[in-house]
Amino acid sequence: MAAELRPDVTLTPTDDGAVVLDERSGRYYQLNRTGLHVLRALQEGRTADEIAAGLAARHPVTADRARSDVQRLHESLRTAGLVTG
Repeated sequence: MAAELRPDVTLTPTDDGAVVLDERSGRYYQLNRTGLHVLRALQEGRTADEIAAGLAARHPVTADRARSDVQRLHESLRTAGLVTG
């Protein structure tokens, strides 16, 4: 489930997450801390199950819910054209 930022996408960490700029369209996207954590884990090649287990261990959420959220974020990033993979 690896993800890679497209070459024309810039990720800038902020105090509360990150800002993602799609340089092709000029659109900005915002990720909270958890979203940034998930994106970085996807970039490292971790699976949705691995990421979800870590989230469920640190937050009051079930692994199933966390897995669904990870998959949904990954799909949203792909649909927006921000990542490949």
